[in-house]
Amino acid sequence: MDLGFLLHAIIPSVDSAAILITFLTYLAIAGSILPGKVVPGAVLQDGTRLHYRCNGLFALTLLVALLGFGAYMNFISATVISDRGFELLSTTFIFSVLVTSALYVAGCRSRNKSSSLKPHVTGNLIHDWWFGIQLNPQFMAIDLKFFFVRAGMMGWLLINLSVLAKSIQDGTLCRSMILYQLFCAAYILDYFIYEESMTSTWDIIAERLGFMLVFGDLVWIPFTFSIQGWWLLHNQVELPTATVIANCIIFLIGYMVFRGANKQKHVFKKNPKTHIWGKPPKVIGGKLLASGYWGMARHCNYLGDLLLALSFSLPCGTSSLVPYFYPIYLVILLIWRERRDEARCAAKYREIWVEYCRLVPWRILPYFY
Repeated sequence: MDLGFLLHAIIPSVDSAAILITFLTYLAIAGSILPGKVVPGAVLQDGTRLHYRCNGLFALTLLVALLGFGAYMNFISATVISDRGFELLSTTFIFSVLVTSALYVAGCRSRNKSSSLKPHVTGNLIHDWWFGIQLNPQFMAIDLKFFFVRAGMMGWLLINLSVLAKSIQDGTLCRSMILYQLFCAAYILDYFIYEESMTSTWDIIAERLGFMLVFGDLVWIPFTFSIQGWWLLHNQVELPTATVIANCIIFLIGYMVFRGANKQKHVFKKNPKTHIWGKPPKVIGGKLLASGYWGMARHCNYLGDLLLALSFSLPCGTSSLVPYFYPIYLVILLIWRERRDEARCAAKYREIWVEYCRLVPWRILPYFY
């Protein structure tokens, strides 16, 4: 790709800013007015808890329908995102920096004493800006942490659909592109079907909102996770039937482990007596689940994540490492997270964690220490 073209393409434009603002405005309105199950979040240190309206699937379905109708009526172009990919990337990055800076300033000025909004200032500007100051900052009664991760997941699907439309327009649609699109769409729809379980994840209940999460949600998820689609748009790969079947098996196993492990943990947190795989759950110290997937490995959900990431890239073949950026990055990230989780749990649960590690000695991959 010509460097001059790349530099020109990556400069934000009024159109890209309008697309981003329109998208976020729609999500804010839809998230506030569309019906959905209201789910209580985790109990915070001061005894309070936030409540989340889980209507993401409704909002996403309506948005795709509106965009599809708009494209059919020629009100908008189905390739509007794929035609402005670099512009949208730089625009969203700048927006993330601005939002993070606003959160930092608002956090420093806050005098709120609640667990959600109490500022945690270390005095290190870079640290506080990167990791955030407040746990659950809000804007116009919208929980920004929950809002941004929803925007990132929806943005990923919209990018993929626009890339798919571009592929059809250019006449380059192939089986590899279809396979990639189906896998990602299934994963994203699953996220919104089980959006309630997101309210009990570590990011939501414990991480403060700073650049790490804002950038991760708004930029990293949609633009990095879609690299395979962009690559297939310019590199056709014809896969033999046996390879397609093997790829589908990897995806299904990954999905089964990923969804099964996360669902078991979420259900256990809601009701520790619920049976797992037809049996009463084995619980260590009354706190740690050691049944089902969580009796196979202490971080078995990470294995599901890795298999899914691999299945997203396998349709691209093996001629280039570029489409494998996501699974390679995820291996590094999850190994780091696993080490962080181990240290955090050891400090929190002490003797209980030692007993759990004795009972479940495997970390991510069962039967491999």
